[in-house]
Amino acid sequence: MGKTGMGKAGAGEAGMAGAGMAEAGMAGAVRHRGGYTYHSAEHSHAHAYLMPCVTGILSGRGAGLRIFDLGCGNGSVAHALAGLGHEVAGVDPSKEGIAHANAAYPELRLERGDAYEPLAERFGQFDAVVSLEVVEHLYAPRDYARTLAALIRPGGFAIVSTPYHGYLKNLALALSGKMDRHFTALWDHGHIKFWSIATLTTLLEEAGLRVAEVHRVGRIPALAKGMVLVAEKPA
Repeated sequence: MGKTGMGKAGAGEAGMAGAGMAEAGMAGAVRHRGGYTYHSAEHSHAHAYLMPCVTGILSGRGAGLRIFDLGCGNGSVAHALAGLGHEVAGVDPSKEGIAHANAAYPELRLERGDAYEPLAERFGQFDAVVSLEVVEHLYAPRDYARTLAALIRPGGFAIVSTPYHGYLKNLALALSGKMDRHFTALWDHGHIKFWSIATLTTLLEEAGLRVAEVHRVGRIPALAKGMVLVAEKPA
């Protein structure tokens, strides 16, 4: 979502524009030194391995859910979830992303907004919050986690994805000479937090949620491209 390393004021647009994009490269946007530039409302390449996991999780938790997409980018995920019969709203600070979303999917309530705002006061609470490839961009992830938790109704849940990091994958990156590319140090407004299952679990549990499921996706588990956590809010 957005505020990368620039503090809380005016930093949201660059960071959360990366929502829905794992380990770089996408169809609906182009990564460049100033962040992501959206040129369509299409899925990114990362959705090829993220969305089957997300839709599988949702299918086991009921039909016609009210879902909030926290970091909706160009609206492609929100549109896909609405196509499955869910009621979807969402926010993203990217003016360009929301413009594409509103043009392509005018039936959805997708607006400019920020994870550091009191979004539950503006939108209410939801059965589920989906937040894909957002948390790695955040300067203040605890503020994000509190906003995310506030958007979930008692008994509801969140689905949060981020690039996966673990010992064997980090070792493979180092041995293959791909560490610099992976950690994107020269990408302005890029990834600034590199989460493991343990650290992301801690973040969500500090916000009052309970991690119920962990999925590693995109490759064999030890070298997974991404991870998807399901965190439940007590009833």
